[in-house]
Amino acid sequence: MGTMPEGKLLMNMSLPMMISMLVQAMYNIVDSIFVSRVSENALTAVSLAFPLQTLLIAVAAGTGVGVNSILSKSLGEKNYERANKAAMNGIFLHIISYVGSVIIGLLAVRPFYASQIKNAPVEIMEMGVQYLTIVMVASFGLYAQFIFERLLQATGRTFFTMISQMVGAIINIILDPILIFGYFGLPRMGVAGAAVATVVGQIVAGIVSILYNLKKNDDITISFQGFRPDGYVIAGIYKVGLPSIVMQSIGSVMTYGMNLILVGLSSTAAAVFGVYFKLQSFFFMPVFGLNNGIIPIVAYNYGAKKKKRMVRTIKWGMCIACCFMVLGFLAFETVPGMLLLLFDASENMLTIGVPALRTIAISFLSAWFCIVASSVFQAVGNGMYSLYVSVARQLVVLLPVAYILAKIGGLSLIWWCFPIAELMSGVISAICLMLTFKKVIQPLPEEV
Repeated sequence: MGTMPEGKLLMNMSLPMMISMLVQAMYNIVDSIFVSRVSENALTAVSLAFPLQTLLIAVAAGTGVGVNSILSKSLGEKNYERANKAAMNGIFLHIISYVGSVIIGLLAVRPFYASQIKNAPVEIMEMGVQYLTIVMVASFGLYAQFIFERLLQATGRTFFTMISQMVGAIINIILDPILIFGYFGLPRMGVAGAAVATVVGQIVAGIVSILYNLKKNDDITISFQGFRPDGYVIAGIYKVGLPSIVMQSIGSVMTYGMNLILVGLSSTAAAVFGVYFKLQSFFFMPVFGLNNGIIPIVAYNYGAKKKKRMVRTIKWGMCIACCFMVLGFLAFETVPGMLLLLFDASENMLTIGVPALRTIAISFLSAWFCIVASSVFQAVGNGMYSLYVSVARQLVVLLPVAYILAKIGGLSLIWWCFPIAELMSGVISAICLMLTFKKVIQPLPEEV
């Protein structure tokens, strides 16, 4: 972490995560492809579940970001006791978060769907409630997967993280058609089968990551013997992690708001929006995997006061992220129809979806910068900058602009809210990154 050439280190740290994220993205796409074969209503039902699923992932991932940052910084400072405390308190927080998800899954799913669906077919609500309840109540595998994979990432063992994620995703992909369509003598479960396949994959991935930590991770000791929650460590975790949680939760609010606007125009438009999120994950997820490599490297060298290594790592990260986003832009601009046909798109879905994908793709050209800048803010313990950018992008700009454009031009204009919001967030990210360099990175002593 402190001596290997930065480009090589970043690839060693990130490549396994990027590969596993690609597999995750492939699972997301394949999962929706199978669901679309049930019906367009089934695809819409699963798409409308996305805000609550995003909220669940936001809590797990954001808490993991806080644990990852503190653990990596503690290891860079050779403070192994604090690193162990960060790990154990992180596990404890994920257990508490799972209990909260069960309560939401049992009490809030039906009201959540009812708030989004007004004149849409009742079938959409019933399938959606069935799907989302299973995902929320059985989310213990997801929480285990997130925290134990973060412990592996923070200690530089991203290869094992890749294995656990790939195992979970592959199991998910295999089970999807079997449970959805009822192969090998099993009952046809429809969207409920997709939910069961999802949680089984998460549980297996969680078990694998736990075993790797117990057997292969010598940098931390996992034991609840004599454990007591440490308020100081928990506060440190949430100082970094809470902005990330809020930031991703804001994404959930944005998705919910967009669903309300789109369903008011067309239930097919909501399905297009859901398909977009699945497709864009194929390009965004590897960049998020790259971020998972950037954060511990920058945090470690920040703790070790190695300024030049921090700067070179950030530059490498931006170059790689830009390449992925350009590929995504080209794919969405050149073959949007082919991408939509993967989901058994109707003629109406193609009419709405092709211009939608081409318009949204423009936002990719600045998104890479915002994502990498966010990882820098988190790595140096200033996650509030990430929060400012996210709030401005998704609440201050995107939703109001979407509402206005929907009133002015309907579906022909509404998708322009994404490029407009991304351009604004790029400007704010650049300002915050310059402030970070001036106040945090430049004052570090020059290396001997």
